[in-house]
Amino acid sequence: MNIYEALKGVPNKKRLYFLWKFNLNWDQTKRPKSEPEFLKMVGNKTLNGFLSWEKTEEYRNLVAILLNTRFDSDLEEIYDSLSHKAKEGDEKSIKLLLQIGKEIKGYAKEAVRQLNPEDDDEDDLML
Repeated sequence: MNIYEALKGVPNKKRLYFLWKFNLNWDQTKRPKSEPEFLKMVGNKTLNGFLSWEKTEEYRNLVAILLNTRFDSDLEEIYDSLSHKAKEGDEKSIKLLLQIGKEIKGYAKEAVRQLNPEDDDEDDLML
């Protein structure tokens, strides 16, 4: 589940706050709204309600999903950098790349299994 899917079940003002706070708007050509502009947009006078919402389990779960997504992006960058160093002959990078490659293959195999659960059912059928 990505952050946008998770935010679908969140009340509109809270969703807008989360998107505003973490600068998750789709149109990156527009400058981010200032706090007064955001408050005017949602019709609130203060951020107090949002700040108290930040102490809830719902908010923490949303942040965890967001950070997980960011981690995936960071992992891609790390992999690319490590791959480049390994290709240049750095022994530590080669060893680490092989280790990471093995783990990624395991994750990929699990992902394929989860994305195609009907294949598992068909294998057990006796005709």
